[in-house]
Amino acid sequence: MVQLTDDLAEAFNALRVIPLATADKNGVPNVAPMGAKALADPETILVMDNFMQKTVANIRENPKAAIYVWGEGVTGCFQIHGDVTYVNEGAQFEAFRKETLERMPHVPAKGMLVIKITDVYTCAPGAEAGDKII
Repeated sequence: MVQLTDDLAEAFNALRVIPLATADKNGVPNVAPMGAKALADPETILVMDNFMQKTVANIRENPKAAIYVWGEGVTGCFQIHGDVTYVNEGAQFEAFRKETLERMPHVPAKGMLVIKITDVYTCAPGAEAGDKII
């Protein structure tokens, strides 16, 4: 499995909200802002399902996602691709749900996306834009 380096993990953790892209079986894209997210380990990202409709429908048809990492507090720019599983039970889900509800008690926290990182690409401008870095 692909693991984020310490500097890439730090950049991911610096963002309060990440754009998460998915597509249905026909390739119709959806991008949605996600605030309830965590890096479970260097190769796994968790995203809480609070109000996902199209995202979950897309994951059920096409279990792939991309995350764009760029913004205030981030040096550089990169995109994470991963294979996604939807989970709504188990110890990892319950721990992440508890953490999410402590920060955001008004959300339903009804399930989560478990994203296993498969590739990381640079998206900084220049000759290397789009190159695979991991």
